[in-house]
Amino acid sequence: MKANRKSAGITTPTVIEVAVPAPVDRTFTYLPPPEGVVPPLGCRVIVPFGRRSVTGIVLGEGKNAGSPPVKELKQITRVLDREPLFDEEWLEMARWVSRMYMSPLGEVLATMLPGARRTKELPDRTGDEPAVAPTPLDLSAEQESAVRKISRPVDPGAEAWHYLYGITGSGKTEVFLQLAERTMGEGRSVIYLVPEIALTHQLFEHISRRFGPLAAMLHSGLTASQRLGEWRRIQRGDARLVVGARSAVFAPLQRPGLFVIDEEHENSYKAGNAPRYHARQVALWRSVRAGAPCVLGSATPSAEAWHLMGTGRLTRHDLTRRLSGGSLPGIRVLDVRGASGLISDPLREALVRTHREGAQSILFLNRRGFAGVFQCRSCGFSADCPRCSVPMTFHKGRNRLVCHYCGHQEKTLQVCPGCGSLDVGYRAFGTERVEEDVQRELPDLRIARLDTDTTRSRGTLGTVLRRFAEGEIDVLLGTQMVAKGLNFPGVRTVGIIMADTGLNLPDFRAAERTFGLIVQVAGRAGRFRRDGEVFVQTLRPEHGAIRRAVRNEVEQFYEDELALRRTLLFPPYTRLIRLVFRSRSRDAADKAATAFAERAARVPRNASNQVMGPAPAPLERIKNNWRYHVLLRGERLPDLHRWCRSILSSYRPGSAVYVEIDVDPVNLL
Repeated sequence: MKANRKSAGITTPTVIEVAVPAPVDRTFTYLPPPEGVVPPLGCRVIVPFGRRSVTGIVLGEGKNAGSPPVKELKQITRVLDREPLFDEEWLEMARWVSRMYMSPLGEVLATMLPGARRTKELPDRTGDEPAVAPTPLDLSAEQESAVRKISRPVDPGAEAWHYLYGITGSGKTEVFLQLAERTMGEGRSVIYLVPEIALTHQLFEHISRRFGPLAAMLHSGLTASQRLGEWRRIQRGDARLVVGARSAVFAPLQRPGLFVIDEEHENSYKAGNAPRYHARQVALWRSVRAGAPCVLGSATPSAEAWHLMGTGRLTRHDLTRRLSGGSLPGIRVLDVRGASGLISDPLREALVRTHREGAQSILFLNRRGFAGVFQCRSCGFSADCPRCSVPMTFHKGRNRLVCHYCGHQEKTLQVCPGCGSLDVGYRAFGTERVEEDVQRELPDLRIARLDTDTTRSRGTLGTVLRRFAEGEIDVLLGTQMVAKGLNFPGVRTVGIIMADTGLNLPDFRAAERTFGLIVQVAGRAGRFRRDGEVFVQTLRPEHGAIRRAVRNEVEQFYEDELALRRTLLFPPYTRLIRLVFRSRSRDAADKAATAFAERAARVPRNASNQVMGPAPAPLERIKNNWRYHVLLRGERLPDLHRWCRSILSSYRPGSAVYVEIDVDPVNLL
């Protein structure tokens, strides 16, 4: 298309509307590139933006209202894509995400799209195996009922939202796969989300053997060029089953017919940076637009999902028994108050016995590093990060104190910097310390550790999981990477080193997360055998979340938790928008948050809407930025959206303050 249009003898220059990844809630207009060809909707372009060049996204031909005049417009420097990355229908999803999470469209598009300029295909994992395995596993009566009911036709615009609630090892994955097979047999496509890269690898190996090249994988562990290669395969229709973590929900599917969200309760489905979208909400929105069912699944649903099952908004399907010959393991609570070692005697004996009998074990601790919270026993000094309001963690392998929030490192301390005392030590421990203790106390056991520190090198995660699956590792130790979804027949014993580490967080979801972790980690044992055993070490055996989890009292836990949420007016009985005001200046952040809260109190609002705060965030300082937050709370999200936008329309935080907006936050730290 040429760059000029003629109308009544007047030549009107064509202008291009471009979204740029900047924190401004508007798009920009540019003139076509020097070669004069107008790039179509969905292409990436390099454009001048201020004093720098950025990658923008073409939204189509724009309208120039004369501000600035056409003669002052800058030209697109270069077009990066020969073919568009998306179409108008996909763009509508991006616009919805922008509105829903109150984030500029340019930033939303930059998050949703692959960033590479060249494609690189993933290696063929399937060989000559057929695209679909000819003999799927036989279903139980419960599984068959779920597949039949979920597969019913859906009218466009209707909510066909389902929840597959089943104990660990009850066959949820096979239900998802047979639903996918039926959907693909009808010529439609599937998005299958899992919360962790570790689960993506294990699941994709299984799916690729069954569905062959029809399956594609999308997650952050791929290189940018590999992601672009998979994106193009999906866009062409060569791949119709997309497996991946959070961002795979944006895959450019042709004719989507099923959305699956496995381990729905996981916080990793919520983005931690702008746009702070939740993949569960995006999948539900896409399913309605496509006239397709959306199936959520977990053994420990989120409190919001449990509530929606109770109201009927989510149709519940129960799976009540393990299908691989296993049974729910016996769970033993170990009160370790006053204990001297990290591994209690009963757990140590179980690890030895399990190894002697040719089985495997998993140890879980939700804290990496060797030790944390360096403290002087004389004056109370603690080695906090100078840039963040958190203690640093000692990593023995690096012989450094490291901040897990900003990455700041310091030399280890042998003497208290405050009073010079030699009576110093650590009050906490991490996976690195547990690994050392197990290696020292049980040298005959082959142990491997999975956490962020050990999986930095590409391929390490997959290698460790493969070795464990093949029996080359006796004990797999890790953080949340080993807590959910992994399915290894040889595992008999599971030890939770410290079950209550999350209960001390100042967050209303702390009990729910602790309960879910215990149930999920315990579920790794006894999946294929009837002698599974779980040991839960804790300093708070009487806490309701721990007590209910070890007794597998799921219904009772949610009843208690929802009653408390209703009393406190927290989700799912209300909706929240959290605004965090951060600045290098503590005073500036405080004043900005206070001004916003005062402005919110004056702006007309629905009677149920409330403003809470301002207050220092629980993590008051991160990366040398002071953080204050304000919560907006109300019964209906549309009302909260309107109220928040109205406040922001006449509010200016100041040039030294950045405002983070989080709609439906999953944590308040």
